[in-house]
Amino acid sequence: MYASVSVDGFIADENDQPGPLFDWLTSGEVPLDDAGFLKVSQASHDYIRPYWDEIAVTVVGRHVFDMTDGWEGVPPSGIDNVVVVTRRPAPEGWNPEAPFHFVNSIEAALVEARELAGDRTVEVSAGDVGGQILAAGLVDEVRMDVVPVVFGAGKRFFGPVDAQHLLEDPPEVIQGQRVLHLRYRLRSADG
Repeated sequence: MYASVSVDGFIADENDQPGPLFDWLTSGEVPLDDAGFLKVSQASHDYIRPYWDEIAVTVVGRHVFDMTDGWEGVPPSGIDNVVVVTRRPAPEGWNPEAPFHFVNSIEAALVEARELAGDRTVEVSAGDVGGQILAAGLVDEVRMDVVPVVFGAGKRFFGPVDAQHLLEDPPEVIQGQRVLHLRYRLRSADG
């Protein structure tokens, strides 16, 4: 489960906007993408780029898909496929050759994503869908790019989760420019 997040745990403000959450992606000198649009600190690059390279599939909700206009049919950050959890069909006129897969449940999303990913990583976008997958016990790691901003209200990183989930201590904490990168494994029920 992954996203940029405010210090107080939101992935969007109360107007459903990311505000400064992605400013760190353009605040450095080291290109993070092939186009050179994203430029981060060296510390962020050394942490994020290898992670992005291991992701084969991202699972998102229909809201994220609609907000990004489906990334115009091209998965973000070099990811091979996107699985969209939705009860609605693909948008009218959507290119059926685009590597986007529309399914109607988190269970179907994970089955599809795992099949598409093979031995590579399946990333789950934080928010409502990510929270549902976490609540179902199907997330093994939480990654957060914590940005120094307080929203006070908005869209929660963990979405609808209302139960306690214990996390291990982070094996590493990386300070980038205008961001703190955290990675937590979920603690097993017996440990």
